[in-house]
Amino acid sequence: MSPSSFIPKIKVATDKCKFQGDTLLSSYTYQNALVSKDLETGIFNVEPQSTDYNFKLDLKIPKVGLMLVGLGGNNGSTVVAAVLANKHQLSFETNKGVVKPNYYGSVTQSATLKLGIDRHGSDVYAPFNDVLPLVNPNDLVVGGWDINGADLKKAMERAQVLDIDLQKKLGPYMKDIKPLPSVYYPDFIAANQDDRADNCFNRENVNGVVSTKGKWSHVEKIRSDIREFKQKNNLDKVIVLWTANTERYADVAAGVNDTAENLISSIKKDDEEVSPSTIFAVASILEKVTFINGSPQNTFVPGCIELAEINKTFIGGDDFKTGQTKLKSVLAQFLVDAGIRPISIASYNHLGNNDGYNLSSARQFRSKEISKKSVVDDMIASNKILYNEEKGNTIDHCIVIKYVPAVGDSKIAMDEYYSELMLGGHNKLVVHNTCEDSLLATPLIIDLVIMSEFLSRINYKRADETEYHDFYSVLSFLSYWLKAPLTRPGYDAINGLNKQRQGIENLMRLLIGLPALDELRFEERLV
Repeated sequence: MSPSSFIPKIKVATDKCKFQGDTLLSSYTYQNALVSKDLETGIFNVEPQSTDYNFKLDLKIPKVGLMLVGLGGNNGSTVVAAVLANKHQLSFETNKGVVKPNYYGSVTQSATLKLGIDRHGSDVYAPFNDVLPLVNPNDLVVGGWDINGADLKKAMERAQVLDIDLQKKLGPYMKDIKPLPSVYYPDFIAANQDDRADNCFNRENVNGVVSTKGKWSHVEKIRSDIREFKQKNNLDKVIVLWTANTERYADVAAGVNDTAENLISSIKKDDEEVSPSTIFAVASILEKVTFINGSPQNTFVPGCIELAEINKTFIGGDDFKTGQTKLKSVLAQFLVDAGIRPISIASYNHLGNNDGYNLSSARQFRSKEISKKSVVDDMIASNKILYNEEKGNTIDHCIVIKYVPAVGDSKIAMDEYYSELMLGGHNKLVVHNTCEDSLLATPLIIDLVIMSEFLSRINYKRADETEYHDFYSVLSFLSYWLKAPLTRPGYDAINGLNKQRQGIENLMRLLIGLPALDELRFEERLV
């Protein structure tokens, strides 16, 4: 029988899972193959392997708070607007008619998952959020920090993302929401952000002096903010997510940020290479709340990852995967899987929001360039026929981002994929893509929060073990939503969008007693 707090909409006839109070217990045999290659003969030696696991899912949905770093930015104000519009069912007028609030663009709220087939062999799908209990985004309590002190009504108007009629309806709900003072280290973001930084607890109100000293006190201040937010709103869990300005890369150096101990010591010594995003990450980790980095900088220096391991705290990153890069992770995979050899990818963007303004600085652009380029790395590594010492092991990958104020939050992206075909032939694929940046990023933020919370309710053990464990601290299951997915040190990132989605789907399936999805379709293909 199922617990009263969760009424399943999917009933699987299996002995692979069972309800036990407010817990779902599942068993699963994980199958893979260990491969080695004999360099002399070129023979692949493949050893099939299987491991039996038991999983335990807490079905109780907690009350969750979301604290955004960058609450008053385009993304932050749009997240709050989306939650409030859906929660209060605020329909609004546009020049194309009345629009009802929705969460289009969110996998957890607007996508489906294949369950199997009907008796005619047709695929049957269920809403993603019908499979297992997930937090409803309407129930999220949203707050956070920003270096600018404007209330959320003014921030929403400044962002120019939403239709005017919706802004008017949201205004009464948003005018009393104000961001907490944040931390501001000018060296890490573009100088053009200085006038915006009027809400910083390390900036004197009298003469405007910014002090980057006392970094450990900044950690303690953020920890205190998290605790107060949790207590004030009677929350079970808090998740912190960085959606603030892109920072420059921090230098990774021995003795500074290479270990957890050195990182803590460097913070206490006010080392100049400790960034604001790492300060927020460390504070979150020490408070044992999940921290997600939605920008491309290297927030998670090695010492930060080790600190998360030590404290058994979840982290995820880096950089929201919205329009151009998400499409690139599909098209590059398609070309390589088809045996076509991409030899160059030229990507051009221009945008007019504050993100683009900040990225007009070279050091901040470099962080974005790194995250955008890495999206094809595992595709190159997957095919030694196309990419080898003779033909070359890289793709000529050019990325340009320009700030054009007139286009506002609409990011214009143009890509040219130039590929080599058989016998000296070539193929050129050109894509023009206009993205409303914050309306693509907001559902990603919602998914990252909902899925990271869901993953925190899952425990596992091998069949021969007695105690259950949490997942590893780096939540690589979140890779689907991130440009430069953070992985366990020593492991390669998977960037292919289909692989990332398949991993999430199969996790959901195994928890309800279904096998991993395959497309053999024997019903159709065998006599």
